[in-house]
Amino acid sequence: MTFNLRFADYDPAVPHSWPERRPAVAALLKEESPDLIGTQEGLHRQLRDIHEDMRQSGRRYDWIGLGREGGSRGEFMAVFYDAGRLDPLEYEHFWIAPDPHAVGQKWPGAGSPRMVTWVRFRDRTDGAEFYALNTHLDNVSAEARLEGARLLVQQMRRPGAPLPPFEPGLPCVVMGDFNVPPVLGDGGVHETLVKDGELTDSFTAAPAGRRGEDHHTWHNYAGMSSSGARIDWILTSPGVTTTSARISTFTHEGRYPSDHFPVLATLDLGGP
Repeated sequence: MTFNLRFADYDPAVPHSWPERRPAVAALLKEESPDLIGTQEGLHRQLRDIHEDMRQSGRRYDWIGLGREGGSRGEFMAVFYDAGRLDPLEYEHFWIAPDPHAVGQKWPGAGSPRMVTWVRFRDRTDGAEFYALNTHLDNVSAEARLEGARLLVQQMRRPGAPLPPFEPGLPCVVMGDFNVPPVLGDGGVHETLVKDGELTDSFTAAPAGRRGEDHHTWHNYAGMSSSGARIDWILTSPGVTTTSARISTFTHEGRYPSDHFPVLATLDLGGP
């Protein structure tokens, strides 16, 4: 699952405050019970609340993340995982900036610092390993978004210092809010990731009978409409097979968990 949580506001007088939305997020995650979740926008206290709620699901969830302004400050690209199924072997964070390891820095012209969190996992059931990468690209600068896509490709294929190299041949799953529709032919984010990065959009790759309706994912608490676009994606490297994919329009007692719909995919990583 990739899920933009919408950062928490704890003031109950604010529309869609976190105290109002927290039960809906907990109900969503309990119902879907994904093995792996890439979240965006979550704040440290908010992520701790989610972790506490997920512990009640009967599965042993844990999470990895760092605030984009350093430490516990700012929004996280947190990765939640079922620790009974997945074993994190290593992880790293880098920023979409001229120096990817300059904490809290941003690409010139970007609206705010943006970053990537990645984790190398081992599946406890069969020993297969893979990388999960989670990001949230800039909402202001097209150049910063494109540079973020290029850095993702660089990290997975030919990382330059100070980015550490990935183990060749291991599958990659890229999750995130990319703040742009999945358009090919414009030289933009999606095309860079699909063509240069040789990634596949799991939503369009899912079999027709096991693919949900393709529609917008940012809805601003208004629900489905004919306008908007799918800006939240799960992308996979060669050799990974998508067996199903959908956009969840889940509500709990009439309330949406977030201003984004989460996207889910069931993947066969092609392990031993």
